[in-house]
Amino acid sequence: MPKTGENIYKRKDGRWEGRYPKERIDGRIRYGAVYAKTYRDVKRKLEEAKKALESREEPKTKSGRVKDVGEQWLLEASMSLKESSRNKYEDILSRYLLPELGEMDLSEISNQQIGNFVGRLIADGGARKQGLSAATVAEILSVLNGIRVYALRRDYPVSFSLECIRLKREQTEIRVFSFGEEEALVSYLLEHMDLSSLGILLCLFTGIRIGELCAMKWDDISLPEKQMYVNKTMQRMRAAKPGGSRTEIKIQEPKSPCSIRTIPLPGILLNLLKKFHRPGTFLLTGEDQRFIESRTMQNHFKRVLSSCGISDANFHATRHTFATRCIELGFDVKSLSEILGHANVAITMNRYVHPSMALKAESMERFSSLFAVK
Repeated sequence: MPKTGENIYKRKDGRWEGRYPKERIDGRIRYGAVYAKTYRDVKRKLEEAKKALESREEPKTKSGRVKDVGEQWLLEASMSLKESSRNKYEDILSRYLLPELGEMDLSEISNQQIGNFVGRLIADGGARKQGLSAATVAEILSVLNGIRVYALRRDYPVSFSLECIRLKREQTEIRVFSFGEEEALVSYLLEHMDLSSLGILLCLFTGIRIGELCAMKWDDISLPEKQMYVNKTMQRMRAAKPGGSRTEIKIQEPKSPCSIRTIPLPGILLNLLKKFHRPGTFLLTGEDQRFIESRTMQNHFKRVLSSCGISDANFHATRHTFATRCIELGFDVKSLSEILGHANVAITMNRYVHPSMALKAESMERFSSLFAVK
């Protein structure tokens, strides 16, 4: 497994290998490699290779096209990006930015043109011309701004700014199971107990993400210590080798170091975990080579909800529900934030905590003890 963000691996022959983005050919990044007997030496060689790459003499005539500068920006950014982030930026470039702006020079693009571009994305962007959400457009503009800042640092003339763009984001309703719904769901899972049901219960009572669940092995659970170690996630990503399937499943470290965490296990789960414990295997299958991917688990979860008579919800509702129950039970918010794997408490409070009406009423009722009103 690579050191986080470094692209350094230990090979089967005992040597260490460090890989770095070297060039971009036909839209694809080509990598260079350095080797050494120790991690320290390969890290030093990797840093030297990157510095040598950065110090190459720039061409005397710079091209200020979005296509050229965008590829240079992505090549540099790739040195510190996780593969999933790099793939996302490549997709944004190839799907949205390059077809519309790729041949234009950064010095020729006006604020009005950027505004018109954003309007088209919202109105009829996307493969089916259905229009893109404000969140997706914001990601596209974030990449464009990264290219813009990169260009300015290297003295390319740039004529536009993104400060004039204002996107109206619609507030999406967050699905949280009511106590009655959660009670019905738990009862159903206990009556139909298997490894998939155990996985759903684990998410309801720990708040882990679906990708973390699918990647989890029984070796990540310590029953004597009553703890669970979350240190990897499963994602379907674009395949590295062309010619075969366009995507492939990858299990790797989470993008954020905060997502690597240790979670204490509640007693309600321990007896169930003991019954199914199968060291060396994936938690959801009980096999060492076969796993269940997120999309399959999502579909299974929806069938379970239908069987329980619970209205439709995505698997992520288990995480929202866990966070909400924790607040209702009086959890320390800092502890909850670390259990969820968030970078700070504000993310926990703003995104995942949804007090129920009963809790709001209970809080409001405390006014009654302050004043005597006849």
